[in-house]
Amino acid sequence: MKAQEIRASIAGLDYPTARRELERRLDELYHELFNLRFQWATRQLKNYQRMTQVKRDIARIKTILRELEQGRGV
Repeated sequence: MKAQEIRASIAGLDYPTARRELERRLDELYHELFNLRFQWATRQLKNYQRMTQVKRDIARIKTILRELEQGRGV
């Protein structure tokens, strides 16, 4: 998911709602990353690239959350 797509999905929301939505997505991504790491450790992971994608999505969402906190908007 690109940063533009994330920003577009929360564009019309007020700050508390946007923050909750981003934190919910962040929680889902951390859960997915945990499962991917578990699959990797047990040699069941088929698509290693997905781990990289999830890590980048986590970083993107954290960046957008930080921008919201600092008032730079989305």
